[in-house]
Amino acid sequence: MGFGELLEQVGSTGRFQILQTTLLCIPVMLYASHNLLQNFVVLVPPHFCNAHTNLSQSQMSAEEALLVTVPLDQTGKPERCLHYAAPQWHLLTKNGSSSSGKEGDTNAGLDVDLQGCSDGWTYNMTHMKSTIISEWNLVCDQRSLKQMGQTVYMGGVLLGAVIFGGLSDRYGRRILLLISNLLMAVSGTCAAFSTTFPLFCLSRFGCGMAMSGVGLNTFSLIVEWIPTSVRTMVGTTTGYCYTVGQLLLALIAYFIRDWRWLTLAVSLPFFVFFLIAWWFHESSRWLVMSNNPEQAIKNLKSVAKFNGRKEEGEKIDMKRLQETMKKEMSCSQGTHSVLDLFRTPTMRRMTICLSAVWLSTSFAYYGLAMDLQKFGVDLYLIQVIFGVVDIPAKVVVVISMSYFGRRTSQCGALIIAGITVLINLLIPYDKQIARTCMAVLGKGCLAASFNCCYLYSGELFPTIIRQNGMGWVCMMARMGAMVAPMVLLTADYLPWLPDLIYGGAPILSGIAAIFLPETLGSPLPDTIQDVEDRGTGRSSKASRKEAIILQDTQADLLKQTA
Repeated sequence: MGFGELLEQVGSTGRFQILQTTLLCIPVMLYASHNLLQNFVVLVPPHFCNAHTNLSQSQMSAEEALLVTVPLDQTGKPERCLHYAAPQWHLLTKNGSSSSGKEGDTNAGLDVDLQGCSDGWTYNMTHMKSTIISEWNLVCDQRSLKQMGQTVYMGGVLLGAVIFGGLSDRYGRRILLLISNLLMAVSGTCAAFSTTFPLFCLSRFGCGMAMSGVGLNTFSLIVEWIPTSVRTMVGTTTGYCYTVGQLLLALIAYFIRDWRWLTLAVSLPFFVFFLIAWWFHESSRWLVMSNNPEQAIKNLKSVAKFNGRKEEGEKIDMKRLQETMKKEMSCSQGTHSVLDLFRTPTMRRMTICLSAVWLSTSFAYYGLAMDLQKFGVDLYLIQVIFGVVDIPAKVVVVISMSYFGRRTSQCGALIIAGITVLINLLIPYDKQIARTCMAVLGKGCLAASFNCCYLYSGELFPTIIRQNGMGWVCMMARMGAMVAPMVLLTADYLPWLPDLIYGGAPILSGIAAIFLPETLGSPLPDTIQDVEDRGTGRSSKASRKEAIILQDTQADLLKQTA
Protein backbone atom coordinates (compact mmCIF):
# COMPACT_ATOMS: atom_id res chain seq x y z
CA MET A 1 0.00 0.00 0.00
CA GLY A 2 1.10 3.59 -0.64
CA PHE A 3 1.63 4.72 2.94
CA GLY A 4 4.08 1.91 3.53
CA GLU A 5 6.46 3.51 1.03
CA LEU A 6 6.31 6.83 2.86
CA LEU A 7 6.85 5.11 6.19
CA GLU A 8 9.96 3.35 4.88
CA GLN A 9 11.24 6.68 3.61
CA VAL A 10 11.08 8.37 7.03
CA GLY A 11 12.15 5.25 8.95
CA SER A 12 9.63 2.54 9.74
CA THR A 13 11.43 0.97 12.72
CA GLY A 14 13.50 3.86 14.02
CA ARG A 15 13.82 5.64 17.36
CA PHE A 16 10.41 7.23 17.01
CA GLN A 17 8.56 3.91 16.64
CA ILE A 18 10.48 2.35 19.52
CA LEU A 19 9.85 5.24 21.89
CA GLN A 20 6.20 5.85 21.00
CA THR A 21 5.35 2.14 21.09
CA THR A 22 7.06 1.75 24.48
CA LEU A 23 5.23 4.73 25.98
CA LEU A 24 1.93 3.47 24.57
CA CYS A 25 2.45 -0.03 25.98
CA ILE A 26 3.04 1.06 29.59
CA PRO A 27 -0.64 1.97 30.31
CA VAL A 28 -1.68 -1.44 28.95
CA MET A 29 -0.29 -2.98 32.15
CA LEU A 30 -2.77 -1.01 34.26
CA TYR A 31 -5.45 -1.79 31.69
CA ALA A 32 -5.23 -5.37 32.97
CA SER A 33 -5.24 -4.18 36.58
CA HIS A 34 -8.56 -2.38 36.14
CA ASN A 35 -10.17 -5.22 34.22
CA LEU A 36 -9.32 -7.73 36.96
CA LEU A 37 -9.57 -5.38 39.94
CA GLN A 38 -12.83 -7.07 40.91
CA ASN A 39 -10.96 -10.16 42.12
CA PHE A 40 -9.63 -8.15 45.07
CA VAL A 41 -11.88 -5.12 45.52
CA VAL A 42 -15.05 -7.23 45.45
CA LEU A 43 -13.58 -10.21 47.27
CA VAL A 44 -16.22 -11.96 49.42
CA PRO A 45 -14.57 -12.76 52.78
CA PRO A 46 -15.85 -15.56 55.04
CA HIS A 47 -18.63 -14.09 57.16
CA PHE A 48 -21.36 -14.92 59.67
CA CYS A 49 -24.01 -13.04 61.63
CA ASN A 50 -22.99 -10.75 64.46
CA ALA A 51 -23.91 -11.83 67.96
CA HIS A 52 -27.09 -10.41 69.45
CA THR A 53 -26.63 -6.87 70.74
CA ASN A 54 -27.06 -7.84 74.38
CA LEU A 55 -24.51 -10.65 74.01
CA SER A 56 -21.90 -8.47 72.34
CA GLN A 57 -21.99 -6.20 75.41
CA SER A 58 -21.68 -9.07 77.89
CA GLN A 59 -18.57 -10.68 79.34
CA MET A 60 -18.86 -13.72 77.06
CA SER A 61 -15.98 -14.62 74.80
CA ALA A 62 -16.40 -14.21 71.06
CA GLU A 63 -16.38 -18.00 70.61
CA GLU A 64 -19.15 -18.50 73.16
CA ALA A 65 -21.25 -15.71 71.66
CA LEU A 66 -20.84 -17.28 68.21
CA LEU A 67 -21.79 -20.71 69.56
CA VAL A 68 -25.12 -19.63 71.02
CA THR A 69 -25.95 -17.23 68.19
CA VAL A 70 -25.04 -18.82 64.85
CA PRO A 71 -25.87 -22.40 63.74
CA LEU A 72 -23.46 -24.50 61.72
CA ASP A 73 -23.98 -25.51 58.12
CA GLN A 74 -23.54 -29.02 56.72
CA THR A 75 -19.77 -28.60 56.51
CA GLY A 76 -19.48 -27.62 60.16
CA LYS A 77 -18.85 -23.91 59.46
CA PRO A 78 -20.99 -21.02 60.78
CA GLU A 79 -23.99 -20.21 58.62
CA ARG A 80 -23.35 -17.09 56.56
CA CYS A 81 -26.83 -15.63 56.47
CA LEU A 82 -28.80 -17.06 59.41
CA HIS A 83 -28.68 -16.91 63.20
CA TYR A 84 -30.87 -18.12 66.04
CA ALA A 85 -33.86 -15.96 66.79
CA ALA A 86 -32.95 -16.38 70.48
CA PRO A 87 -29.63 -17.41 72.07
CA GLN A 88 -29.28 -21.17 72.52
CA TRP A 89 -27.94 -21.21 76.06
CA HIS A 90 -28.06 -24.98 76.33
CA LEU A 91 -25.13 -25.16 73.88
CA LEU A 92 -22.90 -23.74 76.61
CA THR A 93 -23.44 -26.82 78.79
CA LYS A 94 -20.66 -29.32 79.07
CA ASN A 95 -22.22 -31.69 76.53
CA GLY A 96 -23.05 -28.89 74.16
CA SER A 97 -19.59 -27.41 74.33
CA SER A 98 -17.83 -30.73 73.92
CA SER A 99 -20.01 -31.70 70.98
CA SER A 100 -20.27 -28.34 69.34
CA GLY A 101 -19.08 -29.92 66.10
CA LYS A 102 -22.25 -32.02 66.19
CA GLU A 103 -24.52 -29.08 66.80
CA GLY A 104 -26.82 -30.15 64.01
CA ASP A 105 -27.47 -33.42 65.89
CA THR A 106 -27.97 -31.56 69.21
CA ASN A 107 -30.68 -29.36 67.70
CA ALA A 108 -32.12 -32.05 65.46
CA GLY A 109 -35.02 -32.75 67.81
CA LEU A 110 -35.55 -29.11 68.77
CA ASP A 111 -37.79 -26.59 67.06
CA VAL A 112 -35.22 -23.83 66.59
CA ASP A 113 -36.26 -20.54 64.99
CA LEU A 114 -33.77 -18.98 62.59
CA GLN A 115 -33.77 -15.51 61.08
CA GLY A 116 -31.62 -13.24 58.94
CA CYS A 117 -28.65 -11.27 60.22
CA SER A 118 -30.48 -8.33 61.74
CA ASP A 119 -27.40 -7.17 63.68
CA GLY A 120 -24.98 -7.20 60.75
CA TRP A 121 -22.05 -9.51 59.95
CA THR A 122 -18.61 -10.36 61.18
CA TYR A 123 -15.99 -10.77 58.43
CA ASN A 124 -12.79 -12.81 58.40
CA MET A 125 -10.46 -10.41 56.58
CA THR A 126 -7.60 -12.83 55.83
CA HIS A 127 -6.79 -11.72 52.27
CA MET A 128 -7.86 -8.07 52.36
CA LYS A 129 -8.20 -5.52 55.17
CA SER A 130 -11.39 -4.23 53.57
CA THR A 131 -13.45 -4.73 50.42
CA ILE A 132 -16.64 -3.13 49.18
CA ILE A 133 -18.40 -6.33 50.29
CA SER A 134 -17.42 -5.84 53.93
CA GLU A 135 -17.85 -2.07 53.83
CA TRP A 136 -21.39 -2.05 52.42
CA ASN A 137 -22.49 -5.54 53.52
CA LEU A 138 -23.11 -6.85 50.00
CA VAL A 139 -23.80 -10.40 51.17
CA CYS A 140 -26.78 -12.74 51.57
CA ASP A 141 -29.82 -10.94 50.13
CA GLN A 142 -27.50 -8.34 48.58
CA ARG A 143 -24.95 -10.81 47.13
CA SER A 144 -26.14 -10.34 43.55
CA LEU A 145 -24.81 -6.76 43.72
CA LYS A 146 -21.29 -8.20 43.54
CA GLN A 147 -21.89 -9.34 39.97
CA MET A 148 -23.70 -6.09 39.21
CA GLY A 149 -20.55 -4.10 39.97
CA GLN A 150 -18.56 -5.95 37.32
CA THR A 151 -21.48 -5.88 34.87
CA VAL A 152 -21.74 -2.09 35.25
CA TYR A 153 -17.99 -1.75 34.62
CA MET A 154 -18.22 -3.86 31.48
CA GLY A 155 -21.27 -1.83 30.46
CA GLY A 156 -19.03 1.23 30.55
CA VAL A 157 -16.46 -0.58 28.42
CA LEU A 158 -19.23 -1.48 25.99
CA LEU A 159 -20.49 2.09 25.67
CA GLY A 160 -16.93 3.38 25.45
CA ALA A 161 -16.21 1.06 22.54
CA VAL A 162 -19.18 2.48 20.65
CA ILE A 163 -18.47 6.13 21.47
CA PHE A 164 -14.68 6.27 21.29
CA GLY A 165 -14.50 4.00 18.27
CA GLY A 166 -16.56 6.35 16.14
CA LEU A 167 -15.14 9.57 17.58
CA SER A 168 -11.52 8.59 17.03
CA ASP A 169 -12.20 7.85 13.34
CA ARG A 170 -13.67 11.34 13.09
CA TYR A 171 -11.44 13.42 15.37
CA GLY A 172 -8.24 11.40 15.59
CA ARG A 173 -6.54 8.81 17.75
CA ARG A 174 -4.36 11.15 19.81
CA ILE A 175 -7.03 13.52 21.10
CA LEU A 176 -9.29 10.65 22.11
CA LEU A 177 -6.38 8.96 23.88
CA LEU A 178 -5.79 12.15 25.87
CA ILE A 179 -9.44 12.33 26.86
CA SER A 180 -9.52 8.64 27.79
CA ASN A 181 -6.45 8.88 30.03
CA LEU A 182 -7.90 11.87 31.87
CA LEU A 183 -11.29 10.21 32.26
CA MET A 184 -9.61 7.08 33.61
CA ALA A 185 -7.64 9.04 36.19
CA VAL A 186 -10.64 11.05 37.38
CA SER A 187 -13.11 8.15 37.43
CA GLY A 188 -10.68 5.83 39.21
CA THR A 189 -10.00 8.45 41.87
CA CYS A 190 -13.73 9.00 42.36
CA ALA A 191 -14.25 5.24 42.73
CA ALA A 192 -11.59 5.12 45.45
CA PHE A 193 -13.37 7.82 47.45
CA SER A 194 -16.93 6.57 46.86
CA THR A 195 -19.16 6.68 49.94
CA THR A 196 -21.98 4.50 48.56
CA PHE A 197 -22.24 1.49 46.29
CA PRO A 198 -24.23 3.34 43.57
CA LEU A 199 -21.56 6.05 43.47
CA PHE A 200 -18.88 3.37 43.22
CA CYS A 201 -20.71 1.75 40.28
CA LEU A 202 -21.07 5.12 38.54
CA SER A 203 -17.34 5.77 38.89
CA ARG A 204 -16.46 2.29 37.67
CA PHE A 205 -18.76 2.84 34.68
CA GLY A 206 -16.60 5.86 33.81
CA CYS A 207 -13.47 3.71 34.24
CA GLY A 208 -14.92 1.19 31.82
CA MET A 209 -15.60 3.84 29.19
CA ALA A 210 -12.09 5.21 29.58
CA MET A 211 -10.56 1.75 29.27
CA SER A 212 -12.17 1.29 25.86
CA GLY A 213 -10.78 4.60 24.69
CA VAL A 214 -7.31 3.79 25.97
CA GLY A 215 -7.27 0.32 24.42
CA LEU A 216 -8.66 1.25 21.02
CA ASN A 217 -6.54 4.33 20.43
CA THR A 218 -3.36 2.81 21.84
CA PHE A 219 -3.64 -0.09 19.43
CA SER A 220 -4.34 2.14 16.42
CA LEU A 221 -1.47 4.54 17.16
CA ILE A 222 0.87 1.56 17.44
CA VAL A 223 -0.20 -0.39 14.36
CA GLU A 224 -0.53 2.64 12.06
CA TRP A 225 3.06 3.79 12.65
CA ILE A 226 4.81 0.44 12.10
CA PRO A 227 5.44 -1.64 8.96
CA THR A 228 3.81 -4.96 8.15
CA SER A 229 6.98 -6.92 8.82
CA VAL A 230 6.99 -6.22 12.58
CA ARG A 231 3.27 -6.11 13.30
CA THR A 232 3.26 -9.63 14.73
CA MET A 233 6.17 -8.94 17.06
CA VAL A 234 4.83 -5.59 18.25
CA GLY A 235 1.31 -6.95 18.67
CA THR A 236 2.63 -9.78 20.81
CA THR A 237 4.74 -7.38 22.88
CA THR A 238 1.64 -5.33 23.58
CA GLY A 239 -0.13 -8.51 24.64
CA TYR A 240 2.71 -9.31 27.04
CA CYS A 241 2.22 -5.92 28.67
CA TYR A 242 -1.29 -7.05 29.56
CA THR A 243 0.20 -10.25 31.00
CA VAL A 244 2.68 -8.26 33.09
CA GLY A 245 -0.27 -6.17 34.25
CA GLN A 246 -1.94 -9.27 35.70
CA LEU A 247 1.19 -10.10 37.67
CA LEU A 248 1.58 -6.47 38.70
CA LEU A 249 -1.97 -6.46 40.06
CA ALA A 250 -1.22 -9.47 42.27
CA LEU A 251 1.91 -7.72 43.57
CA ILE A 252 0.18 -4.42 44.26
CA ALA A 253 -2.82 -6.12 45.88
CA TYR A 254 -0.51 -8.22 48.09
CA PHE A 255 1.01 -5.08 49.65
CA ILE A 256 -2.08 -2.83 49.47
CA ARG A 257 -4.96 -4.70 51.06
CA ASP A 258 -7.40 -1.85 51.49
CA TRP A 259 -9.73 -1.60 48.50
CA ARG A 260 -9.71 2.20 48.43
CA TRP A 261 -5.93 2.53 48.35
CA LEU A 262 -5.69 -0.33 45.85
CA THR A 263 -8.13 1.38 43.48
CA LEU A 264 -6.23 4.64 43.88
CA ALA A 265 -2.89 2.93 43.20
CA VAL A 266 -3.99 1.67 39.78
CA SER A 267 -5.75 4.93 38.84
CA LEU A 268 -3.38 7.79 39.73
CA PRO A 269 -0.73 6.79 37.12
CA PHE A 270 -3.19 7.75 34.38
CA PHE A 271 -2.64 11.41 35.27
CA VAL A 272 0.99 10.83 34.25
CA PHE A 273 -0.07 8.95 31.11
CA PHE A 274 -2.30 11.92 30.24
CA LEU A 275 0.71 14.24 30.30
CA ILE A 276 2.89 11.85 28.31
CA ALA A 277 0.20 11.46 25.62
CA TRP A 278 0.66 15.11 24.57
CA TRP A 279 3.95 14.10 22.93
CA PHE A 280 2.45 11.39 20.71
CA HIS A 281 2.17 12.01 16.97
CA GLU A 282 -1.22 11.64 15.36
CA SER A 283 -1.38 8.85 12.80
CA SER A 284 -0.33 10.27 9.42
CA ARG A 285 -2.14 7.38 7.77
CA TRP A 286 -5.38 8.51 9.43
CA LEU A 287 -4.68 12.18 8.62
CA VAL A 288 -4.37 11.38 4.91
CA MET A 289 -7.58 9.35 4.95
CA SER A 290 -9.31 12.19 6.81
CA ASN A 291 -8.41 14.79 4.14
CA ASN A 292 -5.74 16.52 6.22
CA PRO A 293 -2.63 15.87 4.10
CA GLU A 294 -0.79 19.01 5.29
CA GLN A 295 -0.65 17.80 8.89
CA ALA A 296 0.21 14.29 7.67
CA ILE A 297 3.27 15.66 5.83
CA LYS A 298 4.27 17.68 8.89
CA ASN A 299 4.11 14.59 11.11
CA LEU A 300 6.05 12.48 8.62
CA LYS A 301 8.84 15.10 8.49
CA SER A 302 8.90 15.22 12.29
CA VAL A 303 9.27 11.45 12.44
CA ALA A 304 12.01 11.53 9.81
CA LYS A 305 13.92 14.10 11.85
CA PHE A 306 13.50 12.06 15.04
CA ASN A 307 14.75 8.95 13.22
CA GLY A 308 17.79 10.77 11.85
CA ARG A 309 16.47 10.86 8.28
CA LYS A 310 15.70 14.56 7.97
CA GLU A 311 16.86 14.81 4.36
CA GLU A 312 14.58 11.96 3.28
CA GLY A 313 11.70 13.57 5.15
CA GLU A 314 12.17 16.90 3.39
CA LYS A 315 11.55 15.15 0.05
CA ILE A 316 7.95 14.45 1.07
CA ASP A 317 5.61 17.15 -0.22
CA MET A 318 2.01 17.34 -1.36
CA LYS A 319 2.84 16.08 -4.84
CA ARG A 320 4.77 13.09 -3.50
CA LEU A 321 1.93 12.30 -1.07
CA GLN A 322 -0.74 12.49 -3.76
CA GLU A 323 1.24 10.29 -6.13
CA THR A 324 1.88 7.66 -3.48
CA MET A 325 -1.61 7.56 -1.98
CA LYS A 326 -3.73 8.67 -4.94
CA LYS A 327 -6.15 5.76 -4.70
CA GLU A 328 -6.54 6.00 -0.93
CA MET A 329 -7.14 9.76 -0.97
CA SER A 330 -9.74 9.47 -3.72
CA CYS A 331 -11.61 6.81 -1.77
CA SER A 332 -11.56 8.77 1.48
CA GLN A 333 -14.07 11.38 0.35
CA GLY A 334 -17.22 11.54 2.45
CA THR A 335 -18.02 10.35 5.94
CA HIS A 336 -18.11 6.82 7.22
CA SER A 337 -20.01 5.10 10.01
CA VAL A 338 -20.41 1.71 11.63
CA LEU A 339 -22.98 0.87 8.94
CA ASP A 340 -20.12 0.59 6.46
CA LEU A 341 -19.13 -2.60 8.25
CA PHE A 342 -22.25 -4.28 6.84
CA ARG A 343 -22.86 -2.62 3.45
CA THR A 344 -20.62 -4.78 1.28
CA PRO A 345 -20.49 -8.62 1.15
CA THR A 346 -16.90 -9.20 2.27
CA MET A 347 -17.06 -6.57 5.02
CA ARG A 348 -20.38 -7.97 6.25
CA ARG A 349 -19.15 -11.58 6.41
CA MET A 350 -15.90 -10.49 8.04
CA THR A 351 -17.65 -8.34 10.67
CA ILE A 352 -20.10 -11.08 11.64
CA CYS A 353 -17.37 -13.69 12.05
CA LEU A 354 -15.14 -11.34 14.02
CA SER A 355 -18.09 -10.43 16.25
CA ALA A 356 -18.56 -14.10 17.14
CA VAL A 357 -14.83 -14.53 17.80
CA TRP A 358 -14.55 -11.50 20.09
CA LEU A 359 -17.79 -12.18 21.97
CA SER A 360 -16.97 -15.79 22.80
CA THR A 361 -13.32 -15.10 23.63
CA SER A 362 -14.22 -12.38 26.12
CA PHE A 363 -17.21 -14.32 27.45
CA ALA A 364 -15.17 -17.43 28.31
CA TYR A 365 -12.08 -15.46 29.39
CA TYR A 366 -13.83 -13.38 32.02
CA GLY A 367 -15.99 -16.31 33.04
CA LEU A 368 -12.80 -18.05 34.15
CA ALA A 369 -10.67 -15.09 35.25
CA MET A 370 -13.26 -13.28 37.40
CA ASP A 371 -14.16 -16.15 39.75
CA LEU A 372 -10.83 -17.11 41.26
CA GLN A 373 -12.24 -17.88 44.71
CA LYS A 374 -13.91 -21.07 43.48
CA PHE A 375 -10.56 -22.80 42.93
CA GLY A 376 -9.79 -23.04 46.64
CA VAL A 377 -6.22 -21.79 46.10
CA ASP A 378 -4.58 -18.74 47.67
CA LEU A 379 -6.02 -15.74 45.84
CA TYR A 380 -2.69 -14.06 45.12
CA LEU A 381 -1.12 -17.32 43.95
CA ILE A 382 -3.94 -18.17 41.53
CA GLN A 383 -3.81 -14.61 40.14
CA VAL A 384 -0.10 -15.09 39.44
CA ILE A 385 -0.70 -18.51 37.88
CA PHE A 386 -3.44 -17.13 35.65
CA GLY A 387 -1.06 -14.38 34.57
CA VAL A 388 2.03 -16.53 34.05
CA VAL A 389 0.20 -18.99 31.79
CA ASP A 390 -0.20 -16.18 29.25
CA ILE A 391 3.56 -16.14 28.62
CA PRO A 392 3.96 -19.56 26.98
CA ALA A 393 0.50 -19.24 25.40
CA LYS A 394 1.46 -16.05 23.60
CA VAL A 395 4.85 -17.43 22.56
CA VAL A 396 3.10 -20.34 20.91
CA VAL A 397 0.48 -18.17 19.21
CA VAL A 398 3.02 -15.69 17.81
CA ILE A 399 5.00 -18.55 16.25
CA SER A 400 1.77 -20.02 14.94
CA MET A 401 0.61 -16.68 13.49
CA SER A 402 3.92 -16.17 11.73
CA TYR A 403 4.19 -19.66 10.22
CA PHE A 404 0.65 -21.00 9.92
CA GLY A 405 -1.25 -17.74 9.57
CA ARG A 406 -3.70 -15.67 11.60
CA ARG A 407 -6.82 -17.64 10.67
CA THR A 408 -5.44 -21.05 11.64
CA SER A 409 -4.08 -19.68 14.92
CA GLN A 410 -7.37 -18.00 15.80
CA CYS A 411 -9.41 -21.12 15.10
CA GLY A 412 -7.02 -23.39 16.96
CA ALA A 413 -6.80 -21.23 20.09
CA LEU A 414 -10.59 -21.00 20.42
CA ILE A 415 -11.35 -24.66 19.79
CA ILE A 416 -8.63 -25.92 22.16
CA ALA A 417 -9.81 -23.49 24.84
CA GLY A 418 -13.37 -24.75 24.53
CA ILE A 419 -12.29 -28.39 24.73
CA THR A 420 -10.25 -27.83 27.91
CA VAL A 421 -13.18 -26.12 29.62
CA LEU A 422 -15.54 -28.94 28.60
CA ILE A 423 -13.14 -31.52 30.00
CA ASN A 424 -13.77 -30.01 33.43
CA LEU A 425 -17.30 -31.39 33.19
CA LEU A 426 -15.81 -34.89 33.45
CA ILE A 427 -13.55 -34.13 36.43
CA PRO A 428 -15.14 -34.57 39.90
CA TYR A 429 -15.61 -31.35 41.89
CA ASP A 430 -13.41 -32.62 44.74
CA LYS A 431 -10.43 -32.83 42.35
CA GLN A 432 -9.66 -29.13 42.69
CA ILE A 433 -6.06 -29.33 41.47
CA ALA A 434 -7.01 -31.14 38.26
CA ARG A 435 -9.91 -28.74 37.63
CA THR A 436 -7.66 -25.75 38.27
CA CYS A 437 -5.02 -27.06 35.84
CA MET A 438 -7.58 -27.46 33.06
CA ALA A 439 -9.01 -24.00 33.76
CA VAL A 440 -5.50 -22.49 33.63
CA LEU A 441 -4.84 -24.22 30.29
CA GLY A 442 -8.15 -22.95 28.93
CA LYS A 443 -7.42 -19.44 30.16
CA GLY A 444 -4.03 -19.53 28.46
CA CYS A 445 -5.64 -20.49 25.14
CA LEU A 446 -8.18 -17.69 25.53
CA ALA A 447 -5.37 -15.22 26.25
CA ALA A 448 -3.67 -16.41 23.05
CA SER A 449 -6.97 -15.91 21.24
CA PHE A 450 -7.19 -12.35 22.55
CA ASN A 451 -3.64 -11.69 21.38
CA CYS A 452 -4.54 -12.95 17.93
CA CYS A 453 -7.86 -11.04 17.93
CA TYR A 454 -6.30 -7.61 18.29
CA LEU A 455 -3.69 -8.11 15.61
CA TYR A 456 -5.96 -10.00 13.21
CA SER A 457 -8.83 -7.50 13.46
CA GLY A 458 -6.49 -4.54 12.99
CA GLU A 459 -5.21 -6.15 9.80
CA LEU A 460 -8.68 -6.98 8.48
CA PHE A 461 -10.42 -3.61 8.94
CA PRO A 462 -9.42 -0.83 6.49
CA THR A 463 -7.87 2.39 7.81
CA ILE A 464 -10.85 4.52 6.86
CA ILE A 465 -13.14 2.67 9.30
CA ARG A 466 -10.60 0.77 11.42
CA GLN A 467 -11.68 2.45 14.65
CA ASN A 468 -15.35 1.86 13.86
CA GLY A 469 -14.53 -1.78 13.24
CA MET A 470 -12.39 -2.17 16.35
CA GLY A 471 -15.03 -0.34 18.35
CA TRP A 472 -17.69 -2.73 17.08
CA VAL A 473 -15.80 -5.93 17.90
CA CYS A 474 -14.75 -4.53 21.28
CA MET A 475 -18.42 -3.80 21.92
CA MET A 476 -19.22 -7.43 21.17
CA ALA A 477 -16.42 -8.51 23.50
CA ARG A 478 -17.83 -6.41 26.32
CA MET A 479 -21.26 -7.84 25.73
CA GLY A 480 -19.71 -11.24 26.34
CA ALA A 481 -17.93 -9.94 29.44
CA MET A 482 -21.17 -8.47 30.78
CA VAL A 483 -23.05 -11.75 30.38
CA ALA A 484 -20.24 -13.93 31.78
CA PRO A 485 -20.85 -13.15 35.51
CA MET A 486 -24.56 -13.81 35.10
CA VAL A 487 -23.89 -17.31 33.78
CA LEU A 488 -22.20 -18.19 37.08
CA LEU A 489 -25.54 -17.74 38.83
CA THR A 490 -26.96 -20.71 36.90
CA ALA A 491 -24.70 -23.02 38.92
CA ASP A 492 -27.20 -22.72 41.80
CA TYR A 493 -29.63 -24.74 39.68
CA LEU A 494 -27.43 -26.82 37.34
CA PRO A 495 -23.81 -27.01 38.58
CA TRP A 496 -22.52 -28.24 35.19
CA LEU A 497 -24.21 -25.57 33.06
CA PRO A 498 -21.61 -22.72 33.36
CA ASP A 499 -18.73 -24.93 32.13
CA LEU A 500 -20.88 -26.23 29.28
CA ILE A 501 -21.65 -22.69 28.13
CA TYR A 502 -18.11 -21.39 28.66
CA GLY A 503 -16.71 -24.32 26.69
CA GLY A 504 -19.27 -24.47 23.90
CA ALA A 505 -19.10 -20.79 22.91
CA PRO A 506 -15.38 -20.76 21.92
CA ILE A 507 -15.75 -23.94 19.86
CA LEU A 508 -18.63 -22.47 17.85
CA SER A 509 -16.79 -19.19 17.23
CA GLY A 510 -13.64 -21.10 16.27
CA ILE A 511 -15.63 -22.70 13.49
CA ALA A 512 -16.92 -19.26 12.42
CA ALA A 513 -13.33 -17.95 12.19
CA ILE A 514 -12.68 -20.36 9.32
CA PHE A 515 -14.61 -17.98 7.05
CA LEU A 516 -12.23 -15.06 7.69
CA PRO A 517 -9.60 -14.14 5.06
CA GLU A 518 -5.91 -14.76 5.79
CA THR A 519 -3.74 -11.65 6.34
CA LEU A 520 -0.29 -13.14 6.91
CA GLY A 521 2.21 -10.95 5.06
CA SER A 522 -0.52 -8.73 3.59
CA PRO A 523 -0.31 -4.91 3.66
CA LEU A 524 -2.87 -3.03 5.75
CA PRO A 525 -5.99 -2.21 3.68
CA ASP A 526 -6.79 1.50 3.59
CA THR A 527 -10.21 1.49 1.91
CA ILE A 528 -13.30 -0.69 1.85
CA GLN A 529 -12.56 -1.45 -1.79
CA ASP A 530 -9.20 -2.91 -0.73
CA VAL A 531 -11.07 -5.31 1.55
CA GLU A 532 -13.54 -6.28 -1.16
CA ASP A 533 -10.73 -6.83 -3.66
CA ARG A 534 -8.92 -9.06 -1.20
CA GLY A 535 -12.11 -10.97 -0.45
CA THR A 536 -12.81 -11.64 -4.13
CA GLY A 537 -9.15 -12.33 -5.06
CA ARG A 538 -8.83 -9.24 -7.25
CA SER A 539 -5.75 -7.83 -5.48
CA SER A 540 -3.17 -6.37 -7.79
CA LYS A 541 -0.02 -8.21 -8.84
CA ALA A 542 2.03 -5.58 -7.06
CA SER A 543 0.22 -6.22 -3.81
CA ARG A 544 0.72 -9.96 -4.13
CA LYS A 545 4.40 -9.48 -4.85
CA GLU A 546 4.74 -7.15 -1.85
CA ALA A 547 2.94 -9.67 0.35
CA ILE A 548 5.42 -12.41 -0.62
CA ILE A 549 8.38 -10.14 0.14
CA LEU A 550 6.92 -9.07 3.47
CA GLN A 551 6.15 -12.65 4.43
CA ASP A 552 9.76 -13.67 3.75
CA THR A 553 11.01 -10.67 5.72
CA GLN A 554 8.77 -11.56 8.65
CA ALA A 555 9.98 -15.17 8.68
CA ASP A 556 13.63 -14.05 8.65
CA LEU A 557 12.98 -11.61 11.50
CA LEU A 558 11.33 -14.32 13.58
CA LYS A 559 14.32 -16.63 13.04
CA GLN A 560 16.68 -13.88 14.21
CA THR A 561 14.70 -13.30 17.40
CA ALA A 562 14.18 -17.00 18.16
